Amino acid sequence: MSEPVVYVDGRFVECSRAAVSIEDRGYQFGDGVYEVARVYDGRPFKMREHLDRLARSARAIRMDLRGLDSLERDALELLHLNGWGNRDLYIQATRGACPRSHCFPRDLEPVVVMTAREAHPYPPALRRQGVAAITLSDDRWARCYIKSISLLSNVLAKQKARDEGAFEAIYIRDGFMSEGSSTNVFIVEGDSLVTPPLTNYILPGITRATVIGLATGCGIPVAEESVSRERLLVADEVFLTGTTTEVMPVVTVDGVRIGCGAPGRTALRLFEQYMRLVTG
Repeated sequence: MSEPVVYVDGRFVECSRAAVSIEDRGYQFGDGVYEVARVYDGRPFKMREHLDRLARSARAIRMDLRGLDSLERDALELLHLNGWGNRDLYIQATRGACPRSHCFPRDLEPVVVMTAREAHPYPPALRRQGVAAITLSDDRWARCYIKSISLLSNVLAKQKARDEGAFEAIYIRDGFMSEGSSTNVFIVEGDSLVTPPLTNYILPGITRATVIGLATGCGIPVAEESVSRERLLVADEVFLTGTTTEVMPVVTVDGVRIGCGAPGRTALRLFEQYMRLVTG
């Protein structure tokens, strides 16, 4: 099997030959932003939305990231060089490389890195059975709407979930749910869908917005409301959304059974609609 090709600051190189400076601010400070887009059978899903969010994140940290059209062309060329198919396209932009100092020079050129690795969808049985989640205190910074590469809290939360045999950790702040460590969270009450409103503590998920649109199109009422931990635990259904998670039913939270303890019809219906959209 040939070695995968990656993109590093304007060049396409074999992965083993790729390198960035040890003085890159992404390495030194976590000073950068990123996106992940899923590619289905050679077709990137919601590519422009991902690039637009990347640009918003860059502006939020005062990074001058230009040329989204050329970046999209380079991403498509990277997919071509790696054989298209089903892939996870990762795009990272750091502020650049310079001698280490907290303050940054105004004229730094961002460094962009992209990979297009083979996608590994979750097995269908996992979605049919549903997954477990735990809740954790949300100890992150107050600008979670930025898709920053500084993800240590998320890493530790996801690892704690894994150590406890769960799929995801759901953050709780001041008694109310914000989001998962790498997902957005929805609950179902009766025939209605509820998810927390977008605030500075929640990433505006592209899959989240897509699922809201699908639900509305199916005639399912959607409310953006604060959801307490207590309300989460007594919901009829709970499910997660994300680029690589897609739509994933949750059947227990902190060991408490959700609904009947099996994936609910709303989550499964929305997953079917989502897959029709991405493959259509």
